[in-house]
Amino acid sequence: MEQEVKRGRRKTNEEPKDELAGVKVPGEWRERVLQIRRVTKVVKGGKKLSFRAVVVVGDGKGSVGIGVGKSSEVIGAIQKAIISARKNLVKVPIFKKTIPHPISAKAGAGKILLKPASEGTGVIAGGSARSVLELAGIENILCKSLGSDSPLNAARATVKALSELRLFNDVAKSRGLTLHEMLN
Repeated sequence: MEQEVKRGRRKTNEEPKDELAGVKVPGEWRERVLQIRRVTKVVKGGKKLSFRAVVVVGDGKGSVGIGVGKSSEVIGAIQKAIISARKNLVKVPIFKKTIPHPISAKAGAGKILLKPASEGTGVIAGGSARSVLELAGIENILCKSLGSDSPLNAARATVKALSELRLFNDVAKSRGLTLHEMLN
């Protein structure tokens, strides 16, 4: 069986092709399933079962997205969630392996607070916020989930906070100042 696995992995110079979305993906994308829920809908003939999957997709270099998929099978729900996450990618500004400034965001009832951390701190976060931050490529950060316990709301709040981050250079440029003038 090991020989079959070795034969299946051929080294090529081509970029890996994403079979789910039908497009070539730059670099290596990683997916992490946050939640799989069985959903029941009551209809005239009885109950109809389906599954909902919440998936985070990231490249570890500053791009991350979250997606939700629903299907009558678990595998179908995960595939739909991965496609949805790839469509909703957010670019995260990373400054010295952490975020440039503290920020908080709210999505639904989920609130999240993100603070930059010094080198060697690691990712101090729980649940779905940790998955989002790790797949975004952030190595040192402090995070606190203040609102809902729902993994979907916490992940959406984290992605929203990351999308609202701005680098010092961009803020200085928008104010018409140099970076040195703004920081002093």
